[in-house]
Amino acid sequence: MGSGDRIDVDAAKARRDVLAGLRQGALIGAVALAALFPFFGSRLWHHGHAAAPARHASVPASPVAATPAIERWLDFGQVKAPRDVTQVAAWAVREADNGTMPFAIVDKRRAQVYVFEPGGRLLGTSPVLLGYAAGDESVAGIGKKTIEEIRPQERTTPAGRFISAPGRNSLGHEVVWVDYEAAVSMHRVRATNPKEHRLERLATPTAADNRISWGCINVPVHFFEQTVWPQFGRGKAVVYVLPERKPLMAFFPAAAPPQYLAQAGPGRRNSANP
Repeated sequence: MGSGDRIDVDAAKARRDVLAGLRQGALIGAVALAALFPFFGSRLWHHGHAAAPARHASVPASPVAATPAIERWLDFGQVKAPRDVTQVAAWAVREADNGTMPFAIVDKRRAQVYVFEPGGRLLGTSPVLLGYAAGDESVAGIGKKTIEEIRPQERTTPAGRFISAPGRNSLGHEVVWVDYEAAVSMHRVRATNPKEHRLERLATPTAADNRISWGCINVPVHFFEQTVWPQFGRGKAVVYVLPERKPLMAFFPAAAPPQYLAQAGPGRRNSANP
């Protein structure tokens, strides 16, 4: 055996001694770990699971604000309104026909408007100016005509149930659109033509001279600003315009007294669409 072989034998012996030492150390470590596990193992297991985030934890839903219930009670206060006005108001409140919206009733026969809060409490009433011509229907295409093209007999304020919306007219003035397609709105009275005497007509105790407009509903300035616009200028509302030539049942059959409802039959429906 040469010197090189001797070096290999010595190296192999040294490797065997090292491996034997490692095996012995591993065996001692395993014995020690087994001895210590009862004291520390359970703590390590619980700690690891507590730190891990829950994979299927449910997130509580955000609370949804409930729409406050409206207390509905028809209240005219000290105002004594005509029977057809009270019938429509009672029906609207009883059946919640107006939803959560304020509403108004326009009495064309007496040239008067009544404004209510959503629950049915009367906020105010005022005389109004109406279309020059008596009638309960708008002429077809009236909204596309200019003022000069509208004939006197076409200047009507239509009857029915309307969903109104606030807006502005071509002059930039605030108006409540009652029937936008027919260009019918409720707005402040404008005395631009002295010959029409609109302010004087509003001040008289009779309704006979309150027919002067092209179909729009003119109200006194203070009533528009203090009662109409604060309610109807915030969003949609309902405007009930009572007929003056046709019977009330032609537009509001559900508002008629029970004996008339029985005679009307199930086939009759309100011709005024929401």
